[in-house]
Amino acid sequence: MKELEVAMAEGRADLAVHSLKDVPMELPEGFALTAVMEREDPRDALVSSQFASLDEMPAGTVVGTSSLRREAALRSRYPHLVIKPLRGNLDTRLGKLDRGEYGAIILAAAGLKRLGLGERIRALIEPDSSLPAAGQGALGIEIRADRPELAAWLAPLNHMPTMLAVSAERAVSRRLGGSCQVPLAAHARWHDATLQLDAFVGMPDGTRNVRAHAMAPVDSVQAAEQLGAAVAGDLLGQGADAVLAALSTAGPA
Repeated sequence: MKELEVAMAEGRADLAVHSLKDVPMELPEGFALTAVMEREDPRDALVSSQFASLDEMPAGTVVGTSSLRREAALRSRYPHLVIKPLRGNLDTRLGKLDRGEYGAIILAAAGLKRLGLGERIRALIEPDSSLPAAGQGALGIEIRADRPELAAWLAPLNHMPTMLAVSAERAVSRRLGGSCQVPLAAHARWHDATLQLDAFVGMPDGTRNVRAHAMAPVDSVQAAEQLGAAVAGDLLGQGADAVLAALSTAGPA
């Protein structure tokens, strides 16, 4: 993101489009998230040529993921599987799977679908098994904060139901200091005018985790962020701060 923000600051670019789950909870001064487009599928996807589901994998099956969040969820629910790191761009990751280095890999469904690789998805993993990351499946547009005319031009691209949902999710992550080094999930779903928000934080080894859930009528970003703050407070009340402290002590893997 830094390179794109430098390009905007220098006038070489007018805007940047990001996968929202990779956008920091606080943008640098002088930049703004002006629009969030309608969300793609937010779920995680199982990619495998051998297995049709996580449930049918025998003990010792190697599953690859680049996400500590997914690792925490998998180890908690499927302790008999072997979870190993998966690095590289999408082609590299799929190549490692095809060469037999992994029995299966877990990727974001949205990325595969957007790149025309939806046929590689063997199964979609429901949020009950692997809660998505905050903002997963959504694209956000970042601009310089001093470009109101650009914000006006981009306004028609803003999908308010998605904007409100991801605002609630990102509020959870912001309160808990979420980053790629924290196994944190937050996922909001609409039921008529009511927003239902689920969140999770846990240890990558699956030994400790806390979950929280809340729902409320939401009609503004402020209301969405209040819902997210309430869920984050519930997580902290259940001991999420101890989990986060343990992660900080352990340091990155």
